[in-house]
Amino acid sequence: MGYVIIHPDDNVKVNLENGHKYAIKHIKKGEAVMKYGFPIGIAKENIKAEEHVHTHNLKTALSGEKEYTYTPFAQEYTEEAPTAISAFVRKNGEIGIRNDIWIIPTVGCVNGIANSLSQKTGAFAFPHPYGCSQLGDDLLVTQKIICSLIQYPNAGGVLVLGLGCENNNITELKKILGEFDAERIKFLNCQDTEDEIAEGVKIIAALQKRAEKDKRSEVPISKLKIGLKCGGSDGLSGITANPLVGRITDKIIAMGGTAVLTEVPEMFGAEHILMNRCINENVFQDTVKLINNYKKYFISHNQPVSENPSPGNKAGGITTLEEKSLGCVQKGGKAPVTAVLDYGDVAVKAGLNLLNGPGNDMVAVTNLTAAGCHLILFTTGRGTPLGAPVPTVKISTNAKLAEKKKSWVDFDAQSSKEDALFNLIVETANGKETKNEQNGYREIAIFKDGVTL
Repeated sequence: MGYVIIHPDDNVKVNLENGHKYAIKHIKKGEAVMKYGFPIGIAKENIKAEEHVHTHNLKTALSGEKEYTYTPFAQEYTEEAPTAISAFVRKNGEIGIRNDIWIIPTVGCVNGIANSLSQKTGAFAFPHPYGCSQLGDDLLVTQKIICSLIQYPNAGGVLVLGLGCENNNITELKKILGEFDAERIKFLNCQDTEDEIAEGVKIIAALQKRAEKDKRSEVPISKLKIGLKCGGSDGLSGITANPLVGRITDKIIAMGGTAVLTEVPEMFGAEHILMNRCINENVFQDTVKLINNYKKYFISHNQPVSENPSPGNKAGGITTLEEKSLGCVQKGGKAPVTAVLDYGDVAVKAGLNLLNGPGNDMVAVTNLTAAGCHLILFTTGRGTPLGAPVPTVKISTNAKLAEKKKSWVDFDAQSSKEDALFNLIVETANGKETKNEQNGYREIAIFKDGVTL
């Protein structure tokens, strides 16, 4: 049974078979438990050398809002010549790595119609329960996410399916949508037509015929935007899969590309690592607001900011949110933080972007898609079949999971190398289907924070 000590300052080692921690020396009650070279919590009692360190003897040290000082790291970053990929170039210059036809409802009331049209035409429907009985910023978030999905370049054509009486009706939605490609994006208001199914099939057929004319062409990988996500994490996530993804992030950004890191609550306890990589004071202040505003969100609902990890995380060896966060942010590599995005914002600055949003897997992959990510690198130690609307590359933290769940997992981080993952990303960009695509697993979930009328 092998163990690893991740950092010289650590006072725990990690069992490479089950991801759990064990003390490498006596740890006194009240002393910081160190992993990754940083505190992951406080010992609740005296812990003997070789003793299991987990929820019974380790507690979080997280609290509410904090004040931060900008102390930027000296960043040495070498550009690399970009690899070429094959993609669909849209009229606005954005690229898509897929050319699917999407059906996006404005409101949950037409989900059944969207699903029926999907079954009849092969277009992909993305049902959700929102778009009506919402007010203020809550409605605006829904509209921004939907508009970003409508404009999404991986879609060769989009049918926006409305009802007619909803808050988020097509007329109101267009005010948020702004300019759009009228050849790729069509609208259908179901209350305005006698047979919405026949009309929808007709529109989708026309979109499919038009999309057949689209051809891939060679573009530099600097055009690629990758999303970074972990779900069903375990004690090996921060040792195998997340650091591997971090090296890929650095490589793609060094080639001029863009990466987007979300899951703000899973930055708590590791936020200083990201803040000190911000390219300037303004981005630093945006990051401080991102962290503290999300803590306020927890506190406003009378919830502790440390209410994480999940039961599955704990079973996999993760004890505190600090520990989870220090593993989570490694997906961002060492790249400079160039921008902070809110819900529905699209990443336009190359480099590492931080995206507002929760760690919830379905909401997070939706946010990353809406931010313009062409594919998502999704690390997992426990396993999950979840797929985003875009190719979702599942990367297992351990070989056992990769073998057990071959129908879910695209890549084994414990047994395979960085070059192999980079090559898989290029192949995926060029059209190779991920397991979520093969299985037909594509879902969205929109963040909600407001009253329901």
